[in-house]
Amino acid sequence: MKKPELSIVFPCHNEEANLPLLVEAIVEALTPLGIEYEVIITDDRSSDGSWQVLKKLAQQHPRVIGQRMRQNRGQSAASWAGMKISRGRYIVTMDADLQNDPMDLPKFIQALQQADCVCGSRVASRAEGDNIIRILSSRIANWVRNRLSDEQISDAGCGYRAFRRECIENLKFFNGMHRFLPTLFKIEGYSVIEIPIATNPRIHGSTHYGVWNRLFASFYDLLAVRWMKSRMFSYEIEERTDSALDDTAPR
Repeated sequence: MKKPELSIVFPCHNEEANLPLLVEAIVEALTPLGIEYEVIITDDRSSDGSWQVLKKLAQQHPRVIGQRMRQNRGQSAASWAGMKISRGRYIVTMDADLQNDPMDLPKFIQALQQADCVCGSRVASRAEGDNIIRILSSRIANWVRNRLSDEQISDAGCGYRAFRRECIENLKFFNGMHRFLPTLFKIEGYSVIEIPIATNPRIHGSTHYGVWNRLFASFYDLLAVRWMKSRMFSYEIEERTDSALDDTAPR
């Protein structure tokens, strides 16, 4: 297989029934584009048959790469483990439960021509079909995240994102950081935009997130990101004795 242009990275925990449907949907979405891609799924030590299903899928589909964590380490660790072995020029992260629609992938690829990172926003689609408690908890969580991190992202909790490989090359990953990738990219000087995406109902299994962890799980991580932003500084050099350095100095 040729070197992929696109790497699609999934953390996975107890999604055995969704995985075959997920791979099928990705193939359907990307085949018409004629793009080289790879699908990297990291099993975060599932207690169901996810790993056995994943091994079969990797045998059936050359583009599918599966790996299994030695211990359950959470969504950030599983996401980072997938990104570390990815080879694509562009990286997409999304959930493995099919609530993020693979048919939106072409929209992300096109939007990457306008920015370094493209974030999905479920605001419009959630307003159409979600229950009121989930809508309110999501809006409150977004408000808290944006207030503490000084951002204006409409759906900070959405993990459906696409970005250029260079965005992550200098990042130091920490637990919970998957929630704040757009902010961390901005700190590094990369551009971030949002696009509206569809939200599908979960077909199999149950969500790992409820109202309380939507509101409070990321609070301490937010404080860390806020501290990082407050410690940023910039400077300008007025002149140098060696003018040859002007072409190599950061701007």
